[in-house]
Amino acid sequence: MSLLKSAATVSGLTLVSRITGVIRDMLIARYFGAGAETDAFYVAFRLPNMLRRLFAEGAFQQAFVPMLSDVRETSSRERSKAFVDHVFTVLAAAVLLASVLGVLLSPLLVWAIASGMREDPAAYTLAVGLTRVMFPYIAFMSLVALAASVLNTLKHFAVPAFTPVLLNLSFIAATLFLAPTLEEPIWALAAGVMAGGVLQLMVQVIALRRLSVKLRPRGWRESIGDEAVRRVLKLMVPALFGVGVAQLSILINTNIASWLGAGAVTWLNYADRLMEFPTALLGVALGTVMLPGLSAAHAKGDAERYNALLDHGLRLVLLVGVPASIGLWLTADALVAFLFQGRSFTAADVSQTALAVTGYAVGLIGLIALKIIAPAFYARKDIRTPVRAAFASLVVVQLVNLVSVPLFAHAGLALSVGIGSCVNALTLLTLLMRRGIYKPLTGWGVFGLRTGAATALMAAGLWSAQRGVVWTDLVWTWRAAGALGIVAGAAVIYFGVLFVTGWRLSDLRPKR
Repeated sequence: MSLLKSAATVSGLTLVSRITGVIRDMLIARYFGAGAETDAFYVAFRLPNMLRRLFAEGAFQQAFVPMLSDVRETSSRERSKAFVDHVFTVLAAAVLLASVLGVLLSPLLVWAIASGMREDPAAYTLAVGLTRVMFPYIAFMSLVALAASVLNTLKHFAVPAFTPVLLNLSFIAATLFLAPTLEEPIWALAAGVMAGGVLQLMVQVIALRRLSVKLRPRGWRESIGDEAVRRVLKLMVPALFGVGVAQLSILINTNIASWLGAGAVTWLNYADRLMEFPTALLGVALGTVMLPGLSAAHAKGDAERYNALLDHGLRLVLLVGVPASIGLWLTADALVAFLFQGRSFTAADVSQTALAVTGYAVGLIGLIALKIIAPAFYARKDIRTPVRAAFASLVVVQLVNLVSVPLFAHAGLALSVGIGSCVNALTLLTLLMRRGIYKPLTGWGVFGLRTGAATALMAAGLWSAQRGVVWTDLVWTWRAAGALGIVAGAAVIYFGVLFVTGWRLSDLRPKR
């Protein structure tokens, strides 16, 4: 399957995931609103989510996928199966221990990530209780990450891309059917999290079994003594620092948000959900497909293929990332009002969430580009360089916070994250070019002019279409029709201008 087809498959299923995720958030926003209870839930959910991104989807995948590609290229099928079993044994033991410690240390963890909640004892107690219930979610998702890594390496991208839908469906079912039956409805969301974790793991295991891959525990000494496993662990150490820097930045920003009053954590969460739409559809999807491809090209010594894949990915970043950033900024009020306003989510909540969306939009292209550029280093087993760049971006984020938070409150936190991501991506891209790892292929000048002109005309259309419109004053049907209409119109203008200036779908094919 070609890069474009693979990315399209992942993007399509990721779109389904994001659509169900938006429906989930629409229901949660309408049912629970934005206040101390939702802040407590999102703080509690952020803890296992943060560790999932740190250990499972972050450092683990960055170290495991290149090693699995190497083992498959240089060893027998039986050796590959043994390697996967050994990694499964070590990972399962580690996440089980982490889950137990997380449950026991929940009060300390909540204080670390949201110390401002101590000002509201009821919210703090609720956050601690929710954390204890949801922390074992990391165990399920770590094993899901292992199964997904194997499936992606085998070029079976569909199931890993689809499984997040199951978590969203669990949330939706819990909100609609379980929450109304509980004295404290917020606990239904915790039940939805755990049910989603179980379902995602079951689906991944079934998919592996159909490919005759069975995750079987082996002896601890045998597993930890596997040289390839030790190599994965060594690669994970610098990767943990790299991913940990990003998660540390999130932790610091969440802690700051907890001091900005009830609702701030929730507003940022919903803004983050909107920002994740374009990030996931292109960045995560293409990054997921590119890492195995880049790893295989590097393992074979095919520098030409490696360079072509990276160049193609960067062109797609420019093609989609720039208009997505501008479009998200100009449609923030319309999208937030359409998606979240209603019942318990007021016009004031819409305004505050839209402010955070505009902050994230500033750095959206950086967030997308990182999903493409970082795998170029991971594929070469160079994790130290992204770590150093991530540390530099952390410093930038906190320096920006010193100015942006006093000026823009919670929206300043979103702005700092966006700026830090752009600095991180630009630093890594510069290093790739200086080291001669990446050399831009021909045609970038014309491509840049086309996308720039198309984005400018699209922005003008969006601004003109919304002059004098107060989205929160409209009924939901008009908000929905208006928001979807201007988004569709923006897409028509953007791709129409590209087509008129000579761009064709054939340009999406990687060059040699």
